[in-house]
Amino acid sequence: MGNIFLTGPMGAGKSTIGKRLARKLRKAFIDSDHAIEERTGVDIATIFDIEGEQGFRRRETTMIEELTRLDNVVLATGGGAVLEKSNRQHLKSRGMVIYLRTSVEQQILRTQHDRNRPLLRTKNPEARLRELLDIREPLYIDISDIIVDTDQLHSNRVVQQIQKELRKYANEHP
Repeated sequence: MGNIFLTGPMGAGKSTIGKRLARKLRKAFIDSDHAIEERTGVDIATIFDIEGEQGFRRRETTMIEELTRLDNVVLATGGGAVLEKSNRQHLKSRGMVIYLRTSVEQQILRTQHDRNRPLLRTKNPEARLRELLDIREPLYIDISDIIVDTDQLHSNRVVQQIQKELRKYANEHP
């Protein structure tokens, strides 16, 4: 099994689950948002403030193109990475894509105290999360090889479920 790319909305657990999955599978773990922060020297919120979402998305596209070329990695992508067609193509063609699906209710619970979420700087974060999911979910589904629901599950349980699904997929696609 080569690269594994985790997609899904903010609060789905891509980073937490990705780290644990990478350990279990003996792969390197990379978070594309953290890689952008390391390269720029500032956090995502600052990039949004200075360059806007469009500027951030350009940086994200460059980073996804680079990171998907690596070997033997588990990559946690930003929730909006799927918006760019070239990102979807790179993810789909260069590894196994796993969509970590979660409900808006869980997203709210998991992100309510996180101040580093520029897209949630709004009077109605729930409405914003629903809007984002309506736009992005068809894209997550379209490029996914595997879909795993993360609601109400501890990250260790999600990792076990992913491993089970990976074995199943490998048997069905020799």
